[in-house]
Amino acid sequence: MKSIKLIIAFLLSSFLYAQENQDNYAFTLEEAISHALQNNYQAINASRDIDAAKKKKWETTTIGLPQLDANVNYQNNFVLQKSVVPAEFFGGNPGEFQEIEFGTKHNMTANATLSQLIFDGSYLVGLQSAKVYLQISENAKEKTDLEIREIVTNAYGNVLLANESVKVLEENKKSLDQTLFETEETYKNGLIEEENVEQLQITLSQINSSLSNAKRRSEIALNMLKLVLGIDIEKNLTLKDNLDNLAKQNIDLNAMSSEFNVQENIDYKIGQNTLESNRLLVKLEKSKALPSLAANVNFGYNTFANDFTVFNSNQKWFNYSNLGVALNIPIFSSLGRSARTQQAKIAYEQSKTQLKETEQKLLLEYQTAKNNYEYSVELYNVSKENLSLAERIEHKQNIKFKEGISSSFEYTEAQRQLYSAQQDYLQSMIDVINKKTALDKIINTK
Repeated sequence: MKSIKLIIAFLLSSFLYAQENQDNYAFTLEEAISHALQNNYQAINASRDIDAAKKKKWETTTIGLPQLDANVNYQNNFVLQKSVVPAEFFGGNPGEFQEIEFGTKHNMTANATLSQLIFDGSYLVGLQSAKVYLQISENAKEKTDLEIREIVTNAYGNVLLANESVKVLEENKKSLDQTLFETEETYKNGLIEEENVEQLQITLSQINSSLSNAKRRSEIALNMLKLVLGIDIEKNLTLKDNLDNLAKQNIDLNAMSSEFNVQENIDYKIGQNTLESNRLLVKLEKSKALPSLAANVNFGYNTFANDFTVFNSNQKWFNYSNLGVALNIPIFSSLGRSARTQQAKIAYEQSKTQLKETEQKLLLEYQTAKNNYEYSVELYNVSKENLSLAERIEHKQNIKFKEGISSSFEYTEAQRQLYSAQQDYLQSMIDVINKKTALDKIINTK
C-alpha cells in the first residue's frame, strides 16, 4: 500500500511539474526563433500549405493512373411503359392498334469500368505544374520563416530595450532621490536657494513619468513577443539574453564585405516560380491542340423479373463486356486556342520583365540594408563614447553642485544630457540588432 502511494505521489508531482513548465518559458533569442518557427500561427499554416501542395501533386498524378469504378442500378417499373402496334400482327382487324407493354417490373444491373488515359498533353504539363506548385509552397514557407525570424528578433529586442530603459530610469531615480534629499537638507540649513530644490523636483517628476511609461511599454512589448512566439499571453516568459551582449554578437565586420548572390534571395526564387508557372501555361495552351487518347473496359451483369427474385439462387443473370477507345482530335477552334496561347505568351514575357525588376530592386535593397547596418555600428560606437562622456560630465557637475560651485540649471542640463545619451545608447544597440537582421534576411542567412 505504501509503494502505491509513493507511485501516485510521484505521478502527481510529475504532472504538476510538467504543468508548471508548460506555463513558464525562458528563451535566448535563438531559442525564441526556433520556438516561433514551430509554433507561430503563420508558420503552422505555411507548413500546412506544403502538406496540401503535396496532396495536390498526388491528385494530379492520379489522373494518368488506372481508374476503376463500379455501380449497381436497380429499377422498379411499377407502371410499365406502353406502346401500340398494328392489331393485325396479332390477328386483329387492319387499321386497329393493340396496346402492349415492354420490359419487366424489376431490373437490376451491376457493372465495373476500368479506364486508362493513354495520352494527353495537358496531363503531362499538369504533372510539371504540380511540381512547381509544391516549390511555390516551399518557397512561401521559407519566406514566412525569414519574416518570422526578423519579427521575433525585433520583438525580442524591443522587450530587452524596454527592460533596460526601466533599469536605467530606476537607477536615475535612485540617484536623483538621494541628490534631492541632500539638496533639501542643505536648503533647510539656509545654504542654498529654494530654486535648486524645485529644479530637482521637476527633473524627478519627469523621471517618474518616464519610468511609469517605460514599465507599461515593457509589458506590452512582452505580450507582443508572446503573440509572435505562439504563446498564450497569460503564460510567463523570461528572456535569457541581455541587450548589450546581443548587440555585440550582431557586430559582424564580415557581413559588411560579404558578396550578395541575388539568386539566393527568397523573393527572387518566388519570381522564378512565377516565371516557370507562366512558361508552363504557354506549354499547356499549346498542348490543347494535340490529340488525346483514352481507353476503357466495361464488365457487367443484368437481370430481369416481374417478381422481386433478383437475389434468388436460381435467378438468371446475363453478362456483358466491351472495350472502348476514344480519340479526340482538335481540328478548328476559330483561332480561339491561338488567342489563348498568345495571351499566355504575353504573361510569360511580363513575368520575365518582373523578374528583372525584382533583381534590380533586391540589389538596391541590399545596398541600402548594408549601408544602414554599417551606419548602425558606427552610431553604436559613437553613442557608447558619448555615454561615457555624459556620465563623466554629470558626475563632475554633481560634485560642483553639491559644493555650490555650479548652479542647479547647469547640473540639470548635465542630467538631461546624460539621460539623452543613455537612451541613444540603448537605441543604438537595438538598431544594430535590427539592421543586422534585415541584412541577413536579404542575404537569406538562416
